[in-house]
Amino acid sequence: MNNAFKSKVEPQLMNSKATPVHYTIIPKDLAGHLFLVTVHIARPDAEGQRLALPAWIPGSYMVREFARNIIRINAHSSGKKIALNKTDKQSWQAAPCVGALTIEYEVYAWDLSVRTAHLDQSHGFFNGTSVYLQVLGQEMAMHVVDIQRPLDAACKSWRVATSLSELKARRYGFGSYIAANYDELIDHPVEMGNFALASFEAHGVAHDFVVTGRVPNMDLDRMVADVKKICETQIAFFEPRSKRAPMSRYVFMTMVVGDGYGGLEHRASTALICNRNELPLKHQAEMSDGYRSFLGLCSHEYFHTWNVKRIKPAAFSNYDLSQENYTSLLWLFEGFTSYYDDLMLVRSGLIDEPAYFKMLGKTINSVMRGTGRSKQSVAESSFDAWTKYYRQDENSPNAIVSYYTKGSLVGLALDLTIRIETAGKKSLDDVMRSLWQKYGRDFYQKALSGQQQGLDEDEIEVLIEQSTGVKTKRFMDKYVRGTDDLPLASLYADFGVALNDERKTAKSALGVRVVKDGVDCKLANVFENRAAHKAGLSAGDVLMAINGLRITSVDAADGLNASLGRYRVGEVVLIHAFRRDELLTVEAKLQADDVPAFSLRLLEKSKATLAVTRPSLVSAKRVRKA
Repeated sequence: MNNAFKSKVEPQLMNSKATPVHYTIIPKDLAGHLFLVTVHIARPDAEGQRLALPAWIPGSYMVREFARNIIRINAHSSGKKIALNKTDKQSWQAAPCVGALTIEYEVYAWDLSVRTAHLDQSHGFFNGTSVYLQVLGQEMAMHVVDIQRPLDAACKSWRVATSLSELKARRYGFGSYIAANYDELIDHPVEMGNFALASFEAHGVAHDFVVTGRVPNMDLDRMVADVKKICETQIAFFEPRSKRAPMSRYVFMTMVVGDGYGGLEHRASTALICNRNELPLKHQAEMSDGYRSFLGLCSHEYFHTWNVKRIKPAAFSNYDLSQENYTSLLWLFEGFTSYYDDLMLVRSGLIDEPAYFKMLGKTINSVMRGTGRSKQSVAESSFDAWTKYYRQDENSPNAIVSYYTKGSLVGLALDLTIRIETAGKKSLDDVMRSLWQKYGRDFYQKALSGQQQGLDEDEIEVLIEQSTGVKTKRFMDKYVRGTDDLPLASLYADFGVALNDERKTAKSALGVRVVKDGVDCKLANVFENRAAHKAGLSAGDVLMAINGLRITSVDAADGLNASLGRYRVGEVVLIHAFRRDELLTVEAKLQADDVPAFSLRLLEKSKATLAVTRPSLVSAKRVRKA
């Protein structure tokens, strides 16, 4: 057992009121993708123990109904079967019994993502929200889980990676692990298998870097060295004096696949999924765009260790995992994290300012592409995450805005605004540290006594003024609660940075996004008020020919662009398309391509160092007055 944790655990174990809830999890059927789980309850509710499985997982704001993956469940006590009645889609109640109660169930695990559970002959992975039934009324008891090795002989060399504290298990081994309560239990995902493993320290804190999947000639040493820089930069960001991390150990768990990208944060670990071609190879000196993106993902999830896992909106202080938990602040918790993730790459020295500007330009172009930004504010986007952002469809670019991408630009604009208003003496960094000191630093210690708190929905403006002296009501009304485009060009001009849309030629376009469907060119999105929309085309239509010539190409977008390249803006073309199995014939008047091409560059005449990318405010130099 971890010594620091042991001193907290043992007194509670000696307290009869804190009798642990015991779980056992066995990878039972690798080919059938089944985990066998048992939960042993020493003191069940005398009126009949109630149990429930979470409907969603923190960090991914969509009700996913994890209970649908429980395919068999029963209960017994003292060798006798106990009636177990399902009371709703995710809850059960056992009949009253004398003595301990054991629930046994199987979980189907075949979702290769960071959100749920996956099991086959190559590895096993699970989040606690997918496998651990919540023993209602006993959430604050100690929770112990025994993770057992699969019986398959091919799994003899498997190891375990998790940030859970070991009870009787050895580090990386099968055996028993312990958590202070149910909330902690479900916040430590588990990876098992034959994974690559490397360890490093960041300001005295142990970190493990785990990679599952085949990556020939992977440069694990480089990855570890780069991620170490990110971790040390972020620890020092929140605690510049003590450089004290909020966890005693951290684990990066990376699943490598042929095509995939994503991450999910936890209090002392993160689950990542990436494309194997994004990872660096030995003797490969240059940094590819894919690897830079992967480092940004690592940076993003690690920043969440502070922002959202400990600094929380009030709505997340005590999760209700049975239903949606609404907040209008995801633009801050996800958006600001998205702002700082790439920023930490340049502050840690992994990329230079031109590379940072290139990444930032892509974000700006992404936000400016969709007209949904003029209909939905980032505050509304945050609140509607459960039903809109996480349930996107073909019309989403026309209807919604991302609290990730526009939220990151809100963070940038607010940072520049604060620096301008305070002549470089304050910045968004001060706001984040104030949030950390007030809400994050002691969050889990307070949670054990029920005293944790989070940021109220209308409190951020007050906190910004307290920490920087800058009033932001007008800013919030226009860019957070409102739908105005952010004035990045004028804000950046104060620092000698030019922001320009560099579309050089007016290419003819239909105003669509296409995907390849077999050998066909299929419309994935039709942007409102553009040529295709006005002609009557819709998402899902398959484009066959323009003016009698078939659209063909290995890449759907290249094929369409080649066909359209024969015509000038303003020309009318005849389009043949299929909607379902019906042939359509429409005329479309081609418009100029409206895809943004914003880029940023530091003006040569300016000797200014961009204040935002530097950890010290002393280096900030303004080149003109606001």
